[in-house]
Amino acid sequence: MDGHAEDRGRVYQASGDQHISEHHHYGDEASTPGGPDSVRRPAVGRPPVVLRDRVEVLDRLKAGVRAGRGGEAFVLYGMGGCGKTAVAYTFFQAAINECGRVGLWVSASDRASLRAGMLAVAADRGARDGELLAARNGLRAASDLVWHYLDRSAQPWLLVLDNADQPEILRDGSWLRTSPGGTVVVTTRRSAARWWPGAELQHIGVLPSEDAARVLRDLAPHSGTQEEAERIAERLGRLPLALTLAGGFLSQQVLDPWTLEAYGRRLDEDERERVGLIDQGADALSPQDPRHMVGLTWQLTLDAFEARGLPEATALLRLLARFAPEPLPLVLLNRPEIDAALPRARCEAALRALLDQSLTELVDVGARCAQSHGVLLDSVAAATPAASVPVLDTTAVRLLDVGFPALPDAGPHDPLLRLLVPHALALLRRVDDPPTSADTLAVATRLAVALHRTGDYVSAWETARAAADIGERKLGAEHRSVLAAHSRAGRALFRLGRYAEAEALLERVRAAQNRLFGADDSDTLDSAHGLQLVLGNLGRQDDALALLRSVVVGRGRTLGPTHPLTLRSRSSLLVLLSASEVVAEEDGALLDLPSECDRLLGPDHTVTLGAHHNRAWALYLSGRFDEADQEIRQVTEAYRRRLGPDYPTALSAQQLLSRTRAALGHVKAGAELMTDVVARREHSLGPDHPFTVAGRELLSAFTSGRWRPPGAEG
Repeated sequence: MDGHAEDRGRVYQASGDQHISEHHHYGDEASTPGGPDSVRRPAVGRPPVVLRDRVEVLDRLKAGVRAGRGGEAFVLYGMGGCGKTAVAYTFFQAAINECGRVGLWVSASDRASLRAGMLAVAADRGARDGELLAARNGLRAASDLVWHYLDRSAQPWLLVLDNADQPEILRDGSWLRTSPGGTVVVTTRRSAARWWPGAELQHIGVLPSEDAARVLRDLAPHSGTQEEAERIAERLGRLPLALTLAGGFLSQQVLDPWTLEAYGRRLDEDERERVGLIDQGADALSPQDPRHMVGLTWQLTLDAFEARGLPEATALLRLLARFAPEPLPLVLLNRPEIDAALPRARCEAALRALLDQSLTELVDVGARCAQSHGVLLDSVAAATPAASVPVLDTTAVRLLDVGFPALPDAGPHDPLLRLLVPHALALLRRVDDPPTSADTLAVATRLAVALHRTGDYVSAWETARAAADIGERKLGAEHRSVLAAHSRAGRALFRLGRYAEAEALLERVRAAQNRLFGADDSDTLDSAHGLQLVLGNLGRQDDALALLRSVVVGRGRTLGPTHPLTLRSRSSLLVLLSASEVVAEEDGALLDLPSECDRLLGPDHTVTLGAHHNRAWALYLSGRFDEADQEIRQVTEAYRRRLGPDYPTALSAQQLLSRTRAALGHVKAGAELMTDVVARREHSLGPDHPFTVAGRELLSAFTSGRWRPPGAEG
């Protein structure tokens, strides 16, 4: 007899009566589902060498198991890469070795792993084969079986449910319970308390600076100093996963070992390659687990958003990734301009989803803000599809653009402005498209103007300087927006009392603007107006006056005689001209300029107040002390009411008021006013600022009897 069989077929030959019973299974044996190899050992990719920080959390966890208590459930939550599993692993080892607990470890990352792992737990605690088979075949409630044997365990236990980022899996199967026989610990990215009724939530965040540096040195002890390690740790946002990967990379280099300093330079060279550099520390011999690489770990959550029908959450996270890892005012996310990236009506749900997944958090820094981790944002930005980037960039620019006034005016300190600075600079670094880069730079420069006009000259200078430097690399040194940013930096340097630096910068910028755009260009005239202020304070009155006259003419010709900038430059003539020149200027009409400003701009306009301030100075110089005193008293009160007593212009007006008081014979009152001015300037500008020094000299003249009013010095 001939027989033939293929693949897994069989041929039987028999004589006599035979009974053959055979079970056939078709498919790949390797794909047959099975349980975990062990529930007694944690399934972690890379156990921590030493767990840094986390002392309070571990003490709280250990307190329960040491006392022999049961019935507790702890949820360790936080963003991906913060070391939740590392904390659970360390606690797991302590519970076994120090407290005599039976340790049980189950992956809860998906339904199949959770079910298989929990049934393996039941088997470990004494469940019989028939019971397990019935549970696997759906003939018996699987979770009831597991918890039946956990409740009746003769030994106290610790059960860890790791990576439970889909808590609905636990809820739907009723897998998460408590038992007097042991303690449950869950690690998850999901922070909403509604998922964890009855459990104690413990947030796992980034590490303190010193401990973060020690993680690097634990892994690569010879790569650099503690101080260098702290700098790299800050650059990595003190995220445990990033620190572990960086330390692993440094420890793996054999032929050409890297130092921490070299690693830091590479991190700063190209933000697009930053995430790839960090992920080089992953163990090349182990399977690629997304949770063990910063470039992939958050993709799990983004995939979950898509599966749950929440693409807006992904879009919002990609939009946030255009900004900085600093508090971002929520008001920016509630504007119509966001519609280009995601529907405004869906922004609330998208933000809640990010909060629930620990991808961002709410912080209150005087304004309600959202804040995300820097490595997360870098990772998301690097993985954002190229086709989505232009819309995201233009949306981010528009959101910043409407976040503060289009025409910044003098005013008191506004905390919102400082919050926007890192986001404007981060966006400027991310954007590649030249027109969008120019738009972003213009917004950043206007933000510097707004800071300047609140009297925050340090922030104004830092913002303008940083924006100009970034813009120059992207757009070239002679781009209009780059020159405008440099000009604004020069204006801030002047207000900081750094006259020589301000003069050099404004001279260079004005020369370039004059060559490229012409003498009557608005940007050229703006730089010239700022430069004349510097020259006047350097004692070069003639040069300042000649330049100011050219600005008055140029602005009158291009903007018109009634434009606020033209009126402002004309009012500056009242400061630079002598008493006799003021009377002769414009056929005697210059002293009437404040009234003209009242009529054209209104009495409370900043330019109007400035014109009254300057006329009070001109009246004082001409010996008309009563008129000057009345005018500057009103200006001082208006400034203090509108801008606050510490505002630089308010202090300048108060200084002039002290002069008019003294000129009218009230020297003691003048000294009291100047004492207040000097104290406030020392606090806000510093003791060595030229304005502070000049104020101290005037106060000394008052108190020593050396002071004389104008016209009486001889």
